[in-house]
Amino acid sequence: MRIAVPTEVKNHEYRVALTPVGVAELVAHGHQVAVQAGAGVGSSFTDEEYRAQGATIIDDPDEVWGFGEVVVKVKEPLPEEHHRLRDDLALFTYLHLAAAPECTEALLAAGTTAIAYETVQLATGALPLLQPMSEVAGTLAPQVGAMTLTRHRGGRGMLLGGISGVASAKVLVLGGGTAGQTAANIAAGMGADVTILDTDMDKLRTSFWRFQNRVHQLASSRLALAELVPQADLVIGTVLIPGAKTPKLVTDEMVQAMKTGAVLVDVAIDQGGCFEHSRPTTHADPTFTVHDTVFYCVTNMPGAVPNTSTYALTNATLPYLTRIAEHGWREAMRRDEALAKGLNTHAGAIVHPAVAQAFGRDHTDIAEVLSPA
Repeated sequence: MRIAVPTEVKNHEYRVALTPVGVAELVAHGHQVAVQAGAGVGSSFTDEEYRAQGATIIDDPDEVWGFGEVVVKVKEPLPEEHHRLRDDLALFTYLHLAAAPECTEALLAAGTTAIAYETVQLATGALPLLQPMSEVAGTLAPQVGAMTLTRHRGGRGMLLGGISGVASAKVLVLGGGTAGQTAANIAAGMGADVTILDTDMDKLRTSFWRFQNRVHQLASSRLALAELVPQADLVIGTVLIPGAKTPKLVTDEMVQAMKTGAVLVDVAIDQGGCFEHSRPTTHADPTFTVHDTVFYCVTNMPGAVPNTSTYALTNATLPYLTRIAEHGWREAMRRDEALAKGLNTHAGAIVHPAVAQAFGRDHTDIAEVLSPA
């Protein structure tokens, strides 16, 4: 099969969909891989490294997209890439379509088969292709929060970890999944006073034992949020519903009650964000203020650490990409229910129920798509 790896065009997105190691594995299985010239530079991979593993290097992005039966990316296609979508193409990438109506319409209009990393889901409920980036974003969230809390960034001018005679910052983490647990771990390691809120008691029990009760954990409710958000110096939102828009948990009223210079980091912004005032920002212009608080809502946080992120992403996606290349996406999905849940659009129709619900539209049943002709 022909697999294409274009250069990412999103603002300050330095990740690339495959490492040279990933290329080597696909080539060893008899597949052809084309990588756009310079695609890996931001992640510290040279064209020569890709070429040495059997990749063809192509300068022109239209030619790269045209080469691929499967195009593998990191982020959703932006408007400048929409003309490259087509009906005989399988696109494998992060999509977050529930919060991206323009991209959704482009995929439907082109008839593209779009497979989203973030909705590939195991029977246990785990999201194996989202997990590595959740770990990265969860690790970054307290770091960017700590920097944003500095006075010259508009924050309260305080350290996350207190010093002798001075209280530590209060960090509230919404969601006890991979990103939330990781964020709590890093924030606690920085000396902050950390609380996790979640509605899932199993996740709270995991937090209790993992952190040996050094991180507070509470069952989430509107009352708990209304009480704890105004007390927090840093709020980190990590709530996720696979394929669907994120619920708005932190209201305008709660933000109004927060301390001047408090910071809110919305890790869930790719799915619409879990704060009422959240709107997508970029690494070039990452923050905005609301009621004297500072919001950080960068949609591709892991893009700031592309070398780590690209290795982690390839580790997770390569087994699935190899199956798609070996068997074709339809047969690969027949053999793997987790991968089948990644199918978001096909032949001009929405397939994933949560994506369809986000737009108030009907969806085509996955069984119908995968049934033999």
